[in-house]
Amino acid sequence: MKHITRREYLRSTSAATLATLAAPRILRADASKPVQCVFIGSLAADGILSYNWDPETATLTPAGVAAKVPNVAWLVLSPGREFVYSASELDTFEGKPTGEVASFRLAGGELHPLSARNSAGTGTCHVAVDATGRMVLAADYAGGSAASFRIEEGRLSEAVWTEHYTEHGPNAERQEKAHAHFASFSPDNRFAYINDLGGDRIHIYRADAATAEMTPAGTYRGAPGSGPRTLHFHPNGHTAYSMNELVSTVDVLEWHKADGSLTLVDRIALLPADYKGPTRGCDTVITRDGQFVYFANRDDNFLYAFRADVKTGRLTPMERTPCGGKTPRNFALDPTEQWMLVANQDSNAITILRRDRRTGELAEEGRNVEAEAPMRILFV
Repeated sequence: MKHITRREYLRSTSAATLATLAAPRILRADASKPVQCVFIGSLAADGILSYNWDPETATLTPAGVAAKVPNVAWLVLSPGREFVYSASELDTFEGKPTGEVASFRLAGGELHPLSARNSAGTGTCHVAVDATGRMVLAADYAGGSAASFRIEEGRLSEAVWTEHYTEHGPNAERQEKAHAHFASFSPDNRFAYINDLGGDRIHIYRADAATAEMTPAGTYRGAPGSGPRTLHFHPNGHTAYSMNELVSTVDVLEWHKADGSLTLVDRIALLPADYKGPTRGCDTVITRDGQFVYFANRDDNFLYAFRADVKTGRLTPMERTPCGGKTPRNFALDPTEQWMLVANQDSNAITILRRDRRTGELAEEGRNVEAEAPMRILFV
């Protein structure tokens, strides 16, 4: 397993170096070839940016503003690929102290606004849509709250259910109160989960797809001070990975279908034992076949690749790779899984890294495409 220091990494990836990267040469896309639309959620005033993606040449081309909705922290596509839902990290919306949850119809690579609703609290940072496409769940970081919404033909109802959390952890700076950070649904769509970074726990609910109501069904308690940020389910249908932001560890969890509960199987450290700098574990990507899992860190600025046992979900470390910029907020594999795209928030850039589909390894260097304060990469 290789490791470079933060100083070595910053020295090796100067602006001049990034402009002349050793990745495959990028060619101008042939206008006759079909390209895929990619939306970038941005903290800019024009919060949803549109790009065209050509996987043959790894060309990501700006295509304008898709929607003028501000401070977009997350985007999600409906199961039928007809609608897009967004979370805007705001202090006020429509005169109330909440963030915004909005919906759009997707047609011809363009977004058409359908609805915009108040979430339960400020700083709405994440939204998830269930497998039926009939309900959306939102998490509010600053407000320490969550809300659910019914969906009718892509339009959101007013909030059906809300919850304001009160727990807090031992980290005085980051856990002074609850911080709901991530919403997700179980593989069978019967349960919903809200990761509370401030309270060191994952709240579990029985989810009613018909009404969008949430009924408490338990809690998973993480290690004190760990700050569980995200929850991703492995394709095997019973393993989940919870990224702990404050200590850069991953809880490998067993999901229990009967009651939706989560139990700890293993805890993986993402930092070298001698690392003493700041750390903010961030996001997770799992390949479709479940053989490889990747994690990101926003302070050490790396991606960490693991080989996964498809049956058990257990992880074996492979390599650490520089993310190509500063603060990798989100990252995503393109549909061919030959390229990893990284939203480097503080570099105002999307970094494109080649990926070996057989070995799972990522290229050491990539190519950057300008994007203002990118927060989320969504292939549509």
